[in-house]
Amino acid sequence: MQVERDLLAKNDGFAAANRRRFGAAGTLALNLVSSPGSGKTTLLVRTLQALRARAPQWPVAVVEGDQQTSLDADRIRATGAPAVQINTGKGCHLDAHQVAHALEALPPLPSGVLFIENVGNLVCPAAFDLGEAAKVVVLSCTEGADKPLKYPGMFRASRLLLVTKADLLPYVPFSVDEALAHARRINPALEAIVLSTTSGAGFDHWLDWIARELESAAASRGAGHGGRASRVPAFVHEARGES
Repeated sequence: MQVERDLLAKNDGFAAANRRRFGAAGTLALNLVSSPGSGKTTLLVRTLQALRARAPQWPVAVVEGDQQTSLDADRIRATGAPAVQINTGKGCHLDAHQVAHALEALPPLPSGVLFIENVGNLVCPAAFDLGEAAKVVVLSCTEGADKPLKYPGMFRASRLLLVTKADLLPYVPFSVDEALAHARRINPALEAIVLSTTSGAGFDHWLDWIARELESAAASRGAGHGGRASRVPAFVHEARGES
């Protein structure tokens, strides 16, 4: 237990430094977590493409975590977004120190977003703060609706649940209502969006959620710099019904 506490305390120190760095720049950092095969990389590719269309001036970057290969980072770079691949070898999660090193290889992201795609694992990443604004847990409808009960730590630590591959719902025995009920039994405050990366259904809700979180990050940056507001893409205000 002492070893575990020391390990997490060291990680928390690096996470706090990352969080200060993100806050000073108005960067929204999102930690995407899931079991393998949920569709995180495909989700990210479509997200980056959609954001480029809606707000091309908005800086984005990705930190990719996998045990081996640079296949996912290569897919991300093909969209035009900068990406850093972290190979963890036998490691089952990213830690805050690894993310801090990755940031040195990425351009600044003032009033932008950093997506961190964690290693596919619903256990270890739940315990490691990376300095992110929120963990986003991804659950595909090809998995069991009981996943939140089996892996409560991850769903308790997350702020948003994305139920992906919704285009397959007519063909798989998955109950969205059951999955959400289980998830909110663990975390009553958990937000949820059901979407399909293939068809695009529900995707605007995901982009609007990012927009609102970005506005919050930009406002925090403005407050920390004598009240100077950071420039926020127009679609952020459109998402809130403003002009």
